[in-house]
Amino acid sequence: MRYVIVGAGAIGGAVAALLHEAGVEVLLVARGATLEAVRREGVRLTVADAPERSVPVPVVAHLDEVVWDEARDALVLAVKSQQTEALLPALAGVPAGVPVFCLQNGVENERRLLRLRADVHAVVVMMPASSLEPGRVLLHSGGRPGLLDTGRYPTGTDAADEAWARDLGAAGFDVVARPDVMAWKRRKLLLNLGNGVDAAFADSPDADALDDLVRAEGEAVLDAAGLPVVSAAQDRERRGTLLRPLVRRDEAGSSTWQSLALGAGDVETDHLNGEVLLLGRLHGVATPANRLVADAVHRLVRDQGAPRSLDAAAALATLGAARA
Repeated sequence: MRYVIVGAGAIGGAVAALLHEAGVEVLLVARGATLEAVRREGVRLTVADAPERSVPVPVVAHLDEVVWDEARDALVLAVKSQQTEALLPALAGVPAGVPVFCLQNGVENERRLLRLRADVHAVVVMMPASSLEPGRVLLHSGGRPGLLDTGRYPTGTDAADEAWARDLGAAGFDVVARPDVMAWKRRKLLLNLGNGVDAAFADSPDADALDDLVRAEGEAVLDAAGLPVVSAAQDRERRGTLLRPLVRRDEAGSSTWQSLALGAGDVETDHLNGEVLLLGRLHGVATPANRLVADAVHRLVRDQGAPRSLDAAAALATLGAARA
């Protein structure tokens, strides 16, 4: 297959570079300073503690520049979830038979795309990576670069999933094609609820406690909604020793932390903590911790505040007062 990857940040840039190095045909779609950097120097990739290397990945500025081959192409969305909506008009020019892989956090992208396309695939992104400079990507795992399990949305697997597993495996990733991929993606959503805590609040035991609260609320709303989710034990077993402890922690914050650090002006919080708020409102489950974290992140975005500048102890006190 050829993979047309939209988004050349930490995830999309690294996947494109490693596929290219493995001899798998790939085309990046990038914009702005990242487009210019990749055109000039390729994707500057650092894997764990290895020296940085430049990978000359082919890149274009727009999807309408792609000459599609419906028999072998796949489209990969590697933009953050809040950026999916803006891409939808451009998908009109992508042939209907081209499968779309959502290499994204959250659980709404696939549902949104299924309104427009029949062949949609979810990917569970377990991949510690960062990109704080255009065209420069760091992978922080000392083991496999990432685990990228996939399956059709809403259920099942097909030949495209098997091709994804084969090609990404050749590039060093660990991939399982899963008919119940969304149950795994919901577990990843629960882990991602802590992204807002990591982005907004200084490291402390109180921040850890707030992290526990948002995840407990997430478990409660998924249960109330009757949505399947794999257990934390299954998730730990899947990761095993494949993803080793992060290196260069100063550049390894969550994707939400990276957005704040870059002053991106938007974050994926509404697709993470916001998903819990939505389900809570639909099913009558209180979610005050997720509301607090979402509000804190949006306030930092609006005020151009520094990441990890808030006090989690004060946030917990606010929650306690609200419950009293």
